[in-house]
Amino acid sequence: MAHLHPEGHTCCPETATSHPHDPIPKEPEDVPRIIFPSIDTRQSSQSSANSINYTSSNPESPQTPATEPLVDDFLEELKDEGIIENVQDPPRERRASTSLKPIPSDPEEVKKILGESGSNARLIDKACCGEGCCKLQALEEDPESKNHLPVIAPDNAAFRSLDLRLGALSLDSKLTKTLDLPPQVVTFVPLKDSIIPYESCVHKQPPRFVTPHPPYEVFPAKVHHTRELTKPGAEKKTYHFDLDVTDYPEESGTVDFVVGGAVGVCAPNDGQVVDELFDLLGVLRHVRDKPTVLKTTGGRWPTIWGDEMPRELTTTRRELLTWCSDLQSYPPTKPLLRLLAEFADAPNEKKILLYLSSAQGQAAFCDLRTGPHLTITQLLHAFPSSRPPLPRLLSALNTLMPRFYSLSQDPLISRRRDGSQCRRLIEMAVTVHETPNWRGGPRKGVGSGFLERVAQKSIAAIEQGADPLSLDLRVPMFRGLMANPLARQFCMDGPMMLVGSGVGIAPFRGFVHRRLMSENVTNKVWVVQGIRDSLLDEIYSGDWGVEEDKIKTIVQSRGGTHQYVQDAVRHQADLVWYLLNTLDGRIFVCGSQKGMGEGVEQAIVDVVIDKGNLNGEAAAAFLEGKKREGQYIAVGLPLYVGINSNFGC
Repeated sequence: MAHLHPEGHTCCPETATSHPHDPIPKEPEDVPRIIFPSIDTRQSSQSSANSINYTSSNPESPQTPATEPLVDDFLEELKDEGIIENVQDPPRERRASTSLKPIPSDPEEVKKILGESGSNARLIDKACCGEGCCKLQALEEDPESKNHLPVIAPDNAAFRSLDLRLGALSLDSKLTKTLDLPPQVVTFVPLKDSIIPYESCVHKQPPRFVTPHPPYEVFPAKVHHTRELTKPGAEKKTYHFDLDVTDYPEESGTVDFVVGGAVGVCAPNDGQVVDELFDLLGVLRHVRDKPTVLKTTGGRWPTIWGDEMPRELTTTRRELLTWCSDLQSYPPTKPLLRLLAEFADAPNEKKILLYLSSAQGQAAFCDLRTGPHLTITQLLHAFPSSRPPLPRLLSALNTLMPRFYSLSQDPLISRRRDGSQCRRLIEMAVTVHETPNWRGGPRKGVGSGFLERVAQKSIAAIEQGADPLSLDLRVPMFRGLMANPLARQFCMDGPMMLVGSGVGIAPFRGFVHRRLMSENVTNKVWVVQGIRDSLLDEIYSGDWGVEEDKIKTIVQSRGGTHQYVQDAVRHQADLVWYLLNTLDGRIFVCGSQKGMGEGVEQAIVDVVIDKGNLNGEAAAAFLEGKKREGQYIAVGLPLYVGINSNFGC
């Protein structure tokens, strides 16, 4: 069993595959692996050559800008790894011993934490809400007021779900540093009579101005096939998609779908959520789908990554709420709360919203942002007297960003024969995350929820004996991150270890497929797959193209051995040390950046400490060098794979 070193270092166990006191790198003999035989196929040399071309990119070709990780998805990942708690979830075994705790509401307690110098305040700044926290200021009674009327909290389930601590807040409380009302950057102008009527495809694809990298539009990829990868009873459902990209438009340079790449999916907001928001704002039904002229004073919205400039576009209000503004992935901001306060008619609701926008309400605001998931519809239900005009609300909401999903196969060899025509398909896996909403039911992410609805329609058609292709189901997507670390560092030779948890194992299936199609490849591959329960959660079982007992080591966190992938890494210390010290050896890691990713990296540092007889600082520096040399490649799912990262789904 592993034991703790006095300095906190977790020693690698002494096993048949782990000899922590042997510093000589040796290829282990008893580790599940695949040895690729030499094969002679006509496609092999072409596959290998194309792989080299695809990993390079034309500097003049369009590049997909980086996307900020969605706070919604990030919190879900932290909760899944057991690093933070969600009070609405039933208690279960936790992976880590730390949790985010609310900031005290008592100003004196906060002063003890922040100190007087202000240096610690910057640390709290980054940990709580990201909104530029300042020192709390106590609520003081107005000496000229004799009433001291307490604020009566709104009596509805949505407000109670916010769990706000209002303290001594009263209608007479003096609030300071209240945020100014955010500017209005969006207006609607009636559409003049036009010879060409405006046609909206709001229920199938985004409007043309939603472009990921102009001038290329979002491509409506036809769903060729879907299936559920997990078994009934799994905590999270994972679906497999085959998308037809035969007619995807050509781009400049050598840009193409590559092994390890990720595609961007422009997922819409759920239509029921959009209609609910319309109802809460009092937008008349005949106006919702009526064409109008949208004018903006600047910025990129409603495009994704267009130039920052004023715009004048023809669209509908439903298009904007469906495809352009995120209604649920981001925690509330002070500008949004200040906007709701401006248009709240009830004095108690207005006071609470102003309080959350002030220095005195900073603690409550931090709790609101770092607590359970919130949506704009939940806030409007909580403060029912607030009905801001739609243009003002659109000015304060975040842009609905694409969700990125890694390819789970080798796109070079994936084809389907349709009569005499060969169709090109790409494959991806999507895990659906559910969190409790304020009504007590499940809340699903924007991207995974949309894709699950598409998958369920296709699966239902198959179960009813119908052809799912006749439904003409579409997924709006674009060729996204084809130069991410996984795609850049994949190569056709050299031994490699592939470590993935959950849906993070999906891109490594493509790695194995590509190696199988290459000639004269005799190097070895080891796969470590982390899952909850092999009977329920093991995805792509029997779908790797080889005998899986020669490829994978399965690590179960809830069933079987009750271990995590970082435990398996320590148990394979000999293999890890061998790969790090082999010139062309590589270790790939894909999974949750928090929890799993950090745990695997620490496990490798532990291996380096034991096998290399180094201290912690030297071992960490050694691993950093391997990162720079491209021998250790770790990708966190919230960065680009939409397994849905309140921190997007």
